[in-house]
Amino acid sequence: MPLKKSDMSTETQNSPKDIHELIKSVNQLTQRIDRLLTLFEQAAKHIDEVESTEAKISNLSSRLDSLLEQNKAIAQGLILLEKYVRGKTGLQKEMSQ
Repeated sequence: MPLKKSDMSTETQNSPKDIHELIKSVNQLTQRIDRLLTLFEQAAKHIDEVESTEAKISNLSSRLDSLLEQNKAIAQGLILLEKYVRGKTGLQKEMSQ
């Protein structure tokens, strides 16, 4: 329910003690808002760090996948080379006997 004009004038005539309490409350509110803002800033920095870390991990993961595929190809090549060498040395042993 809105106050009448006469009620508003009496409401605004506060004692110095009331004004002091109001100022104190506003200062406390300001401090809390400052702490909240600091908290949000820290959270934003942390989110940036996490996203950056996730990007680095993703990049490293793709590189490791590439290395794994290369290692598989090298291993297959070494196995084929071993079979070839064993086959050639087996033929040479048979010919020399």
